[in-house]
Amino acid sequence: MPHLVTRRGLFGASAGLLLAPRALRGSSGVPAALVQGGSRRENIAQALKLIDKEISAGLRGRKSVVIKPNIVNTQRQLASTHVDALQGILDYLSTRWKGPVFIAESSAGFTTEGYDNFKYQLAADDHKRLNVKLVDLNEEALFETIYLLNGDLHIQPARLAKRLCDPDAFVISSCMLKTHNTVIATMNIKNMALGSPLHYKRGETKRWNDKRIYHGGVRQTHYDIMRTAERLHRNWGVAVIDGWEGMEGNGPNSGTPVEHRVAIASTDFLAADRVGADVMGINPEWLGYLDWCAKVGVGTWDRAQIEVRGETPEKVAKKYRLHTDIDRELQWMGPLTELPPKLG
Repeated sequence: MPHLVTRRGLFGASAGLLLAPRALRGSSGVPAALVQGGSRRENIAQALKLIDKEISAGLRGRKSVVIKPNIVNTQRQLASTHVDALQGILDYLSTRWKGPVFIAESSAGFTTEGYDNFKYQLAADDHKRLNVKLVDLNEEALFETIYLLNGDLHIQPARLAKRLCDPDAFVISSCMLKTHNTVIATMNIKNMALGSPLHYKRGETKRWNDKRIYHGGVRQTHYDIMRTAERLHRNWGVAVIDGWEGMEGNGPNSGTPVEHRVAIASTDFLAADRVGADVMGINPEWLGYLDWCAKVGVGTWDRAQIEVRGETPEKVAKKYRLHTDIDRELQWMGPLTELPPKLG
């Protein structure tokens, strides 16, 4: 009989962690900015200014800035990066970077449809000095290869967008606070890991999609995201989470809005996601792929090692309603009873 992991059982096991006092700010920890204000665009620019010293150090010597938005659905704005979030990032860069800037995405659909529907060109037009260009990574079709575990636990190659692997690029993730149908919550690490695999170009006879490899099973998904983040993170510059309007329930595509009015930024993508999980009221122990990322050196997941600048997470936190499949999602934590027995 399969072992069922439930929210009730896991909450009981980790109640001490959730209820015990925790250090929220450190004097020498990894900095993460948390802002709550009256404008999506201004919140993001202000969050970036709170970590200006760290960002400026990372920008030195880079040849390009690549902003990676999150376009899960090319039709639904709530599921995708808002143009005002991009405006806030570009506002910040306008006095600190000469260009070029590439807004680059590999959407599950046709990326340019999302660019058009969400009016991304407006952000480029408003910042002409930065030489902003919109790039569809699927159409660019340049890639590097990584090997992942598929649904049969076999090794399978996946094509990752070469532009997101460029060691001379300063990569900025622009994502949202959203619940998820497989890994409980999706923020920067998930945006980068699942936005980098490519799929077929328009007009291509054979249809293929390397993003599907990541959906072979709930445990494989956590592992493959960790593997991809480990590969990509060396050129990561700054992580930005737009929480002006979050998504709860059946995210990352079909959830409902949460008026949250926050923004988070950090040069440590994992630290930004940790603050994001806290302001969503999600038990960090449930987010296995993020904990594993910390274990392989992608970033900082331990809250005691993160210095939060601006607001405190407790002050702005809201309890997000999770996906209706949450009990099945949490089975990644249970024993592997469905595999063949161990031999030898």
